[in-house]
This record gives sequence, C-alpha cells and structure tokens, in this order.
Amino acid sequence: MKKTAGIHHITAIVGHPQENVDFYAGVLGMRMIKQTVNFDDPETYHLYFGNADGDPGTVITFFPWAKSRQGSIGDGQVGITVYAVPAGSLSFWEKRLADYNIPFDKSTRFGETYLDFDDPHGLHLELVEREDGNNNPYSFNGVPSEHAIKGFAGAVLLTGAPEETAAVVEKVMGLERIGQEDDLIRFRSEAALGNTVDIKMTSVGAGVMGVGTVHHIAWRAKDEADHLDWLKHVTALGQHATPVRDRNYFKALYFREKGGILFEIASDSPGFAIDEPRETMGQKLMLPPQYESRREALTAGLIPFEVRNV
Repeated sequence: MKKTAGIHHITAIVGHPQENVDFYAGVLGMRMIKQTVNFDDPETYHLYFGNADGDPGTVITFFPWAKSRQGSIGDGQVGITVYAVPAGSLSFWEKRLADYNIPFDKSTRFGETYLDFDDPHGLHLELVEREDGNNNPYSFNGVPSEHAIKGFAGAVLLTGAPEETAAVVEKVMGLERIGQEDDLIRFRSEAALGNTVDIKMTSVGAGVMGVGTVHHIAWRAKDEADHLDWLKHVTALGQHATPVRDRNYFKALYFREKGGILFEIASDSPGFAIDEPRETMGQKLMLPPQYESRREALTAGLIPFEVRNV
C-alpha cells in the first residue's frame, strides 16, 4: 500500500498581507521562503512561510484577500493547524504570546500539552513540544533557534463524513491509526514532521470558505515519478483527482474527499530554491514564466508589505 510521508504544506485564506507577514514572521518567527502569486489567480499573492530551507512538512502558505468576507471554520476544513516546537519551549512561547497580547489557552490531547491561539484573521493554531524533527536554525525578531518552530506537528480535520474521511486518510493516504480519545481518532505517518492527523468524529456544522479558513491540506509525494504513481493510486481507489498541475516548486494534484476537505498531493521536488538562491529566498516577488511579461501590471495591483520586526 502506498504511504505518504506526511503533510507537505497547508494553504489558508487570510486578510491584509502586512498583518499576515507581521504575525507569521514577526511574532511566530517563521521565515518567508517565497513570495509569488496564486498561479490560478495572479492578481492575488501566494505567500509561503517555513523553516530555514522551506522543507516539506514545515510550509504554510497564504492567499491574502484583504477585502474578502470572513469565513467560518467547520466541517470540510482543517480546523486546527498544529506546529511543533522543541522540547522545553512552551514556556518561552507562553511568555511571547503574552508579550504580544495574544490570548491563549492550554489543553491536553493524547498525552501532550498544547498552546491554543488564533492568528489575526481567525485561523486556529496550536503549539506542541515534540522531540521528532530537526531544530530549525532560523532566528528572527527575538525567536532564537533553540525555541523556533520546527514545522508542522500535524492538523485536526473537521469533516461532514467522519468515517469516510478516516478511511481515505488510512486506506488511500496510508497513515496508521494509532489511537482514539473522546471523539478524536489519531493517525500517524512516517515523517519526523507533519506526521499526526486527528480527525474529529462528530460534526461541528459546515464551514464557509473565506478569510480565516484553511483552503486545503497537501500530502507529500517523494518526487515527480512518485507523484504520477499517486495520481494512478488515488484514481484507482475512487477519488476524482485533477490532472497534475505544475506549481513550479512542486507538482500538484487535488481531490475533495467525501467529508468535504480538499486534499492535495504535492511532490517534494524540485523545491523553493529553483528560481532564486536559498540565502535570499522570499525577499522579492517571483513570478512563473507565464506571468513574467505582466510583472509591472501585476505588481501595481498588489498591496505592498515588508518583513519586519514588530
């Protein structure tokens, strides 16, 4: 049976790009690894944040829709995006969130303690200490590398068809069911990061796409050859997948499972240093070849922002 290594990236819809950058870079200390445009809607930014190298399993991406309506989190979406921090780091993050006047709670799940809080546009986030995964050498705006976010711990999925979603995660994507607590079932993959998914087995009501909601969750394929195998695999198991799409930094295919969540499968290669040096990734707007001739017009319509100390 095919098995994905784990989560490749998560993509969400947010509001003003400067608010988004100030929070994920300025407060959470993540590296902006790519600024580009939505390849399907080039008048919208597509902003990527991750660890120092933008490794699979660390990258969250955003479509900033500054004037769009607020969405609501519910069935058919990722309900919570969960980040892993090094062991012993939660006290640092409690103080940092308090210093920035960001309300937070603490909860426990499957024997782990989580810090629960929201970003400025309403996305539900958590931090949890994990031994797994390499520490992130990146440091920015008072977040030292020894406490920096490593990448994803995982995600909590909300679904209108819990049994069907669980079957897809286990039988199609190849994650292993490792436990149940209350109405959550936990699945695990083999990667060191982005390796745990909790599925809520009771409905919370349908979500509405908009600002403050996750657009899709992407799973890892090893390379482009493996990605084509995944297309055959998911199609053979009854998922209605899109053709492969070239996202420049990875190949992508999409399908919406019966619980309403949009799944993507993305290749680990070629990665984010394909069009600019690793050392300077994220510092300027990168456009795919099909939009380069429109750079001046597209840039004029995008809201300026900067990565800055806040």
